[in-house]
Amino acid sequence: MSSDSKKVNMPRPELFDFHGVPMTHFFTDDWENVQNFKARPDDILIATYPKAGTTWVSYILDLLYFGQTSPERQTSIPIYERVPYLELNNPNVISGKDLADNLPTTPRLIKTHFPVQFVPKSFWEQNCRVIYVARNAKDNMVSYFHFNCMTRLLPEPGDWSSFYQKFLDGKVLYGSWYDHVSGWWKKKMTYPNLHYMCYEDLSEDTGREVDKLCSFLGLSPSAEFKEKVVNGVQFDNMKKNQMANYSTFPAMDFNICSFMRKGKVGDWKNHFTVAQNEGFDEDYKKKMKDPTLQFRNEI
Repeated sequence: MSSDSKKVNMPRPELFDFHGVPMTHFFTDDWENVQNFKARPDDILIATYPKAGTTWVSYILDLLYFGQTSPERQTSIPIYERVPYLELNNPNVISGKDLADNLPTTPRLIKTHFPVQFVPKSFWEQNCRVIYVARNAKDNMVSYFHFNCMTRLLPEPGDWSSFYQKFLDGKVLYGSWYDHVSGWWKKKMTYPNLHYMCYEDLSEDTGREVDKLCSFLGLSPSAEFKEKVVNGVQFDNMKKNQMANYSTFPAMDFNICSFMRKGKVGDWKNHFTVAQNEGFDEDYKKKMKDPTLQFRNEI
């Protein structure tokens, strides 16, 4: 499956409405099994809207927990096997649920792009720690567009202007960005074991955000080790790291673009026309109803 021809020739899936959220079969085929997933109290769930810093935070956590005790993991096991994608069910790779069930680590690090209402209930019942990463909508849209272009697991994105409209309308895989970030923000109010973080903050001062993560998780790494983690997760270092950059993952076409493209805050300015930016800002005012949830479009 990892040959380039197979990567490029996989048929694209179609979106369909699934309990009110646009999904594709790759993320719903194993629905019952995923919903019955048995979380353990020490599991850590990393949740994001797609392309909001999932791999970045996954890699930070993997280093914090296992960077010292199992350094060989860093050079031999790709991040998508160390931190399984719970709902992914692509017949060409082991299902995310099976990978998660068989993780040998404690804690198990598991990732999802589910909106909050789709999360298997055992995570809440076991009072698992959950880390949600949100990214400003403009950059998230741009990153998601490029990702849609290069991965065969997602529907055909069309050109930039048609994807822009689909994103505004919430007609993309996992649905509306607004519903996603707001739904998780609301959950934080009633579920204290949820740490909500922003991509822009992580970009601005990675060390500070790693400190906050450590505080949430009850970790106290040495200053020297923390510096090693912060250095290892810099974008350029991760982009070159074959175990972090998804270059070994089937179903992605790196001839179109890399999985880790730029990682910059404010790259939306290279894509949005003046009219698109104005239209977006109008739309944002209507849809972002919670004044306590604030994003920065540049830093």
